[in-house]
Amino acid sequence: MNIYDDLKWRGLINQVSDEDKVREYLSTPGASMYCGFDPTAESLHVGNLVPLLCLVRMKRAGHHPLYLMGGATGRIGDPSGKDKERELADTELMDTRLEKIKAQVRRFVERNTGERPDIVNNYDWTKDMTAIELLRDVGKFFTVNWMLQKESVKGRIGRDEVGISYTEFSYMILQSYDFYHLYKNRNCKLQIGGGDQWGNITAGCEFIRRREAHDGEQGEAFALTFPLITTASGKKFGKSEKGAIYLNAEVTAPYAFYQFFINTDDRDVIKFLKLFTFLDKAEIEALEKEMEEAPHLRSAQKRLAEEVTRMIHGQPELDRVLLATEALFGKGDIRGVDPATLRAALESAPTFRYAPGDVPDLPQMLLDLNLVKSKGQARKDIKGGGLYINGERVEDGQEIQDTDFIGGELLVIRKGKKNYGLITKG
Repeated sequence: MNIYDDLKWRGLINQVSDEDKVREYLSTPGASMYCGFDPTAESLHVGNLVPLLCLVRMKRAGHHPLYLMGGATGRIGDPSGKDKERELADTELMDTRLEKIKAQVRRFVERNTGERPDIVNNYDWTKDMTAIELLRDVGKFFTVNWMLQKESVKGRIGRDEVGISYTEFSYMILQSYDFYHLYKNRNCKLQIGGGDQWGNITAGCEFIRRREAHDGEQGEAFALTFPLITTASGKKFGKSEKGAIYLNAEVTAPYAFYQFFINTDDRDVIKFLKLFTFLDKAEIEALEKEMEEAPHLRSAQKRLAEEVTRMIHGQPELDRVLLATEALFGKGDIRGVDPATLRAALESAPTFRYAPGDVPDLPQMLLDLNLVKSKGQARKDIKGGGLYINGERVEDGQEIQDTDFIGGELLVIRKGKKNYGLITKG
């Protein structure tokens, strides 16, 4: 199957400059395409998964994707999708973010293709360009009238109190020059991106055509964008109650990442399996049938969460997440779960911390965790057999030992079936 047709089946095609020509361009292995990632944060988020995965899909189909780091464009600020001027980050912070994102991309691509990604940085070919060269060799081919019609600009022009600076207005020109540079130096004729990038990408296609015609050549390049991913409830995909879901394990723990996907609505799960996994049509249809026959098993959600967690964090991290899930909600051994994963899994549970030599008795712990209203109630619950330490029922009169603390630092207390608390020391 042509990779274009696979993208279309998965619901990944939003706009395309010329469907027949793009399909033809992708019909022969070895075609180049790129997508840009500006360092606007220290980590990519799940919204970036669509373009990242698309580039990896291209690689697995035999093509040559380019991962463009916005070392130059990130210093300017893209007006697309923004209703006001963004604050410009300082250069040192921008470079730090860029290196972290580059490392994320490298790990992701190596894990899912077995090869190192071809990463380029637009600062490399922009930093030595003078203002005169930019205006004469690039800006000359853009008319202000034409640029004003682009949605990223038009939406801001009508707001007198906000407007758009010449800096952000110039973003389209810089991105277009990136496309031209890669077209000339890497034989790249296709740029992909989110739907909000349509104006910028097609500006690049037009710049290539005009610049090549000026040089007596015939140039042609293509644009392809993905749809905005929304949930069945109408919300923009990628955020939980606690905010955005990031790909960096230090920002969003793998357990929280897994839980985000396993909590996918039944109405969304098949769509997300197409968008965010490498599963083929037969596998996804089988999961859809299984979900229809036994929705309570949530097999589709489990497969989605496992596939995405594995591709982002790797199999060892997925194993730790599954071990914690089984220990907390099944019959697994909590002591076998590493402390970091336990902390993430019980992030929303009440937590109380004691100094190493100041660990009280169990009734006081229950009181400090607000799992009971009095020590008397705590003793009654213990005597009734309703308390568990690290998954094991507490016997009446049982005392807490240092050896009960997992990794020497964590104690998991459960009251009844669902009320968890976490005691830490140190």
